[in-house]
Amino acid sequence: MAEQTESGTVAWSEILNATYGPSLIVVSLGVWLHAADSLLVATMLPAIVAEIGGEAMVAWTIALYEIGSIVAGAASALLAISHGLRLSMSASAMVFAGGCAVSAIAQSMEVVLIGRLLQGLGGGGLMALSFVAVSQLFPTRLVARAMATISTFWGVSAFLGPLVGGLFVEFGTWRGGFWFFAVQALALGIWIAFGAKLGGKPVSQASGTRFPYQRLLLLSAGVVLIAYGGLDVSPVGTTAFVLAGLACLILFLRLDGRRGDDRLLPLAPFKMATPIGATLLLVLCFSMATIAITAYGPLLVTALHGTSALVAGYIVACSSIGWSVAAVLVSGAAERHDPKLIAGGMVLVTISIVGFAYSVAAGPVWLIAVSAVVEGAGFGLAWTFILRRVTSLAPVSERERVSGAMPTMQRLGFALGAAYIGIVANAAGFADPEEGATASVAVAIFVASLPFAAIGLVATARFVLFGGATATREAGAR
Repeated sequence: MAEQTESGTVAWSEILNATYGPSLIVVSLGVWLHAADSLLVATMLPAIVAEIGGEAMVAWTIALYEIGSIVAGAASALLAISHGLRLSMSASAMVFAGGCAVSAIAQSMEVVLIGRLLQGLGGGGLMALSFVAVSQLFPTRLVARAMATISTFWGVSAFLGPLVGGLFVEFGTWRGGFWFFAVQALALGIWIAFGAKLGGKPVSQASGTRFPYQRLLLLSAGVVLIAYGGLDVSPVGTTAFVLAGLACLILFLRLDGRRGDDRLLPLAPFKMATPIGATLLLVLCFSMATIAITAYGPLLVTALHGTSALVAGYIVACSSIGWSVAAVLVSGAAERHDPKLIAGGMVLVTISIVGFAYSVAAGPVWLIAVSAVVEGAGFGLAWTFILRRVTSLAPVSERERVSGAMPTMQRLGFALGAAYIGIVANAAGFADPEEGATASVAVAIFVASLPFAAIGLVATARFVLFGGATATREAGAR
């Protein structure tokens, strides 16, 4: 086996072998299903609405999916501890398959939403458990390479998801797209349960843990209430629902912080004075700031610029492609470069939001695609090293929770961001049949995302400075 070089570079042969290869395949396929399905549905959504209606519920196809992902993601670390990775990941794949099947047979948008909730539970579980698996099944020196492989599969998913959706829409039916993924998820679930060889370090087991129904109910209720405030926008009603939702989320954090070893999140998850708090806050805020292009991008690009659903889907997919390319290019970087890569990546993400605010409304289409690539490249530069740095800085007792909390915060950011952007879009006239997808809506949703990016940049600065200072002290001690 190749040894780590003095510069910190890790050879691919250390992970692409009989010991770690099967584990790498399992986590990569889990990411493939989740990532490809998201872009598949975004591409097929105009066709779904055209056949079964439900224009007013478009935002809920995202909100319910993210709620399911939040529930599964928030519980992922606890499930892995109490039941092991094999059972947890297999069950997640089966739930995902069931959700795809429900959406495939839907005759109304309400039934599609039920399927989307199940897809969120299964897909969110697969995604979050894949992050947990990386921390459990691979030694620290291989984490960056494992994350780079996952990013590569994310890029492949980004390319094939819209292609699959577009092909089914153009030459068949959108229902076939859901069936296509149902079969894949079923096969993956069976393989994990009975055939997959999960190598690496053993996953710890714990007894006496209880599933956090109350806390997850509060978390879900908070997102639902905020999203509900966007269905019929009014100063009093919307404000009331948003405040009620925020109250549920605050109560969730208070209750979770008192649960000791059964906590879903690390202590003080948004305290910027700690590396864990700064990390989770930057992940939450940048997820909220960047969900607008996924939520409304295909619909707006199709309506404003006359592109096909396939082209609109690929424009959104450019973000994931940029992510995977950038992640692979920097995956072998030594730890001393982490601060620059993290800070530079988040600045690029912020620049991309400004680009969307102009280009989605005014065009040209290629500029929208460039903005998407910039967004993805920013995440690709930073994401692997955010996980590596926060894992190395976190106390040993919190590392597993941090690994599970990062995708949980990402999904929560997507959910809250979608709910928030839904309010902004409908207030700007998106839900009005006489106005619909106008340039003013496109400008409003991206401009409204910038304050969260600004908070994310502050959290990034705190995290980078804290990590840099810690690294310097550790180097001096050695």
